[in-house]
Amino acid sequence: MSNPKASLDVIERVCCPPLSAAALDGAEAAELAAVFKALADPVRLRLLSMIASMPAGEACVCDLTGAFALTAPTISHHLKVLRQAGLIEGERRGTWVYYWPVPEALTRLAGLFALPSLTPACARPASG
Repeated sequence: MSNPKASLDVIERVCCPPLSAAALDGAEAAELAAVFKALADPVRLRLLSMIASMPAGEACVCDLTGAFALTAPTISHHLKVLRQAGLIEGERRGTWVYYWPVPEALTRLAGLFALPSLTPACARPASG
């Protein structure tokens, strides 16, 4: 049986606090800036979207390259940047590499922009 307190701790660590709840410290800001820098490229943003929207939950690099007028090494570079930012993971299976999104990383990004009143899993003081 799972520990509900442990599950809540994971949710709070992954999604909380939103930017409006507290100022980021220097280390958090640097870490998140690297993630946003990885996402600031249209090709990488499209790649992440394509991978995350695959029905199987993962994408073969062979399914990604045809959508771009770029060489395979360039696509591989963009995938490497996304991987280094912690947004995707991957593994080689024979000739091809398969990629999937890291749910915790995407949830963390989504939680940053949540309004405190819309994040019930996050602990916050009651107003009154």
